[in-house]
Amino acid sequence: MTDDVLVSARGLEVHFPVGGGGLRGRAGGLLRAVDGVDLDILRGETLGLVGESGCGKSTLGNALLRLVPPTGGTVTFDGTDVTSLDRRGLKEMRRRAGMVFQDPFASLDPRRTVAQTVSEPLEVHGLRSGKRERAGRVGELLELVGLDPAVAGRYPHEFSGGQRQRVGLARALAGEPDLLVCDEAIASLDVSVQAQVLNLLRRLQRQLGLTLLFISHDLSAVRHISDRIAVMYLGRVVEIGPAAAVGSDPQMPYTQALLSAVPVPHPAQERARRRIVLTGDVPSPSAVPSGCRFRTRCPYVFEPCDDVDPALQPAGAPGQLAACHLHGVVGTPVTKTPEGVTAEPSSR
Repeated sequence: MTDDVLVSARGLEVHFPVGGGGLRGRAGGLLRAVDGVDLDILRGETLGLVGESGCGKSTLGNALLRLVPPTGGTVTFDGTDVTSLDRRGLKEMRRRAGMVFQDPFASLDPRRTVAQTVSEPLEVHGLRSGKRERAGRVGELLELVGLDPAVAGRYPHEFSGGQRQRVGLARALAGEPDLLVCDEAIASLDVSVQAQVLNLLRRLQRQLGLTLLFISHDLSAVRHISDRIAVMYLGRVVEIGPAAAVGSDPQMPYTQALLSAVPVPHPAQERARRRIVLTGDVPSPSAVPSGCRFRTRCPYVFEPCDDVDPALQPAGAPGQLAACHLHGVVGTPVTKTPEGVTAEPSSR
């Protein structure tokens, strides 16, 4: 791991036991929420993590901070093995890694004022001594996220959704973190408010030198804010690379399908563009298909896909990786013949 990497995961797994049925109480299988993820988050970058609901995005974000215990693999934060930290070390690591949650109302205690909510990390981590210093810091944090310090005495129900999310952001910044994990932080907000929060996050990243992990199912928002994009499917990162490359020339059929679902603001282009509609349901993470886990929905299946699980390999632009057997011929239906890979519609 280089000095440019703040967070690194290798072979990261989070598996949950699935209860068995029957009168004899036989054990069930495993729900593979995160299933062998290799991922680096570079200092000062915004890494967007995108995928359908249930693909394991939030579980991965929680596992990186050990909010859920990994069942396999390793996570390092600034060179330190997160999985081996004791209680004191874990507390310090979490001070350096703030989190902003999806629901800004559910994540705030309705019985506590804004001042009490934002100042709690200051007290827990001993960052300010005395009520006066903490009150001053709360005012600074509220200004930082675009709120008037005069609102510090109010309660969460007195704010709009966007304002509540700014309070949650101020709380996440109170520990002076290096990493900020935003878990669907704009999903519950109106579209106009989403843009405001995204712009605020970009400004804060530049101003404070933050590293951001931005988790979302909204590829358009991820493209807007991210330096790099990682795409998850069924517990695994299946494509990663520079945001411009992944957003304009995806090398994985699943990423192509996600991108085709993003509306184009130009009416003529919107009518003319090609949409990719995936058939079939997403397999259960407790019954992951053999070989390529996307093969049951992929329109380009050919021989290796049934049995060989593809690893992330260079494909497309520099720094772009895709877990796909097609690689350079993504975008063309293919089949395997004695002469090699040739264009032919798949029957699957």
